[in-house]
Amino acid sequence: MILLDKLTKGYSPKDEVLAGLTTALALVPEVVAFALLAHVSPLVGIGSAFIICLITSILGGRPGMISGAAGSVAVVIVSLVQQHGVEYLFAAVVLMGVIQIGVGLLRLGKFIRLVPQSVVFGFVNGLAIIIFMAQLEQFKTEDAAGATHWLTGSALWLMLGLVLLTMAIVYFLPKLTKAVPSSLVAILVVSALVIFGNLPTKSVGDIASISGGLPLPHLPAIPFTWDTLALVFPYSVIMALVGLTESLLTLTVVDELTDTRGRGNKDCVAQGLANVASGFTGGMGGCAMIGQTMVNIESRGRHRLSGIVAAVALALFVLVGSSLIERLPLAALVGVMFMVVIGTFEWASLRIIGRMPLTDVVVMALVTLITAISQNLALAVLIGVVISALAFAWENALRIRARKHLDEQGRKHYEIFGPLFFGSVVAFNEKFDPAGDPQEVVIDFRESRVTDLSAIEALNKLTERYAKLGKTLHLRHLSPDCRRLLTNAQALIDVNYWGEDPTYKVVADTAE
Repeated sequence: MILLDKLTKGYSPKDEVLAGLTTALALVPEVVAFALLAHVSPLVGIGSAFIICLITSILGGRPGMISGAAGSVAVVIVSLVQQHGVEYLFAAVVLMGVIQIGVGLLRLGKFIRLVPQSVVFGFVNGLAIIIFMAQLEQFKTEDAAGATHWLTGSALWLMLGLVLLTMAIVYFLPKLTKAVPSSLVAILVVSALVIFGNLPTKSVGDIASISGGLPLPHLPAIPFTWDTLALVFPYSVIMALVGLTESLLTLTVVDELTDTRGRGNKDCVAQGLANVASGFTGGMGGCAMIGQTMVNIESRGRHRLSGIVAAVALALFVLVGSSLIERLPLAALVGVMFMVVIGTFEWASLRIIGRMPLTDVVVMALVTLITAISQNLALAVLIGVVISALAFAWENALRIRARKHLDEQGRKHYEIFGPLFFGSVVAFNEKFDPAGDPQEVVIDFRESRVTDLSAIEALNKLTERYAKLGKTLHLRHLSPDCRRLLTNAQALIDVNYWGEDPTYKVVADTAE
């Protein structure tokens, strides 16, 4: 009872349980499809989803977020499974988890804060497109020869009609009552219509059978050698980065939806523990699944109990309910996921395109395209962050300027505005006239900062230019961090501070 009270504190147990059941139903076709994509058994996908969802729901840093065997990770491991077999996959998943635990313990999850909003928009929009494209596979069928064709005729119209009915229930039911999740009602109503009406449409069982048992402890049957480590390590690193990228960005999205704050580093550790457990039970890697998370959130699943219920429900589906779950019409699940796509896509990002800086628009569009086409989330986010950083550097490089004046002693003062760094050194150097300046020159950094090695080298070369002409260059109003930076670089530059600068005292530096 004490544990139940902690799990449901401030939340409705009924809402959490119903949300978990709805999410579990939405998980089944997704994880089965991702398992087939990775060339492993569907039961491996469901078993992995059970393990990962259960552990992250109990230990994760973001209550309400659903994790499982995700497609973004499945894409990475296809070549490993095809070339070396599933046992090497299990080892790679264990190492993936160890890397993620290390990231969390080193508190590196905080670097997700460096991801600009334009990249987050692009990431979310790209994932919405991926979820939408994945559902289109359910509108295809195989002929006797094994060739895949789009549904046609009455089969297509029946599928479309059931999908639209599902979407209508999900959309309109909350306007009448919010006592139960509209997604769950939609799945049950459409399933009852198909099963009792004996309607000929595709079901979960048409993808694969989900009957079986729970995952058991399994040590990867591979040689534990350095060669094996060298083989699986690159896959593990990529899977770890992709998994953490999707998980931390999904965490950010859920934070915004629920107006709460998750704990990124704690979630990194939980994701790592879940993947280690998955690898040692013969499972594939996983991470947060934004589609199923959105189903859970929309169904009012806000706490850990909803994720635990989803995991337990997956286990029960496999153990005792496979025959019933396999009869669920795919149209109902596709309709729910289409509503997830509509809710996930950041439509506001389209409305503000004309008001956003061009760089942000380009970054958002590029991240969306890379995410949707390659499904390599880590690469898409990395490219978006790099382009945003370069654009920021370029904009700040253009902002550096200098105000010039002569004092009563005939010294020329250059008051610098804007940061001095690798991007602005060229513009900085162009502002000085060593040949035309007087014998003493003062550079005032009250409104500027010296930030990197390129800035130090620029000051060094400028000092040399004045020295060759027999002139003296003084640096004034350097902030404490800039003074420390220049002091540490004395091997590269002979610092000549302004002797009458009243801002900095030895006592103040000591107190600091």
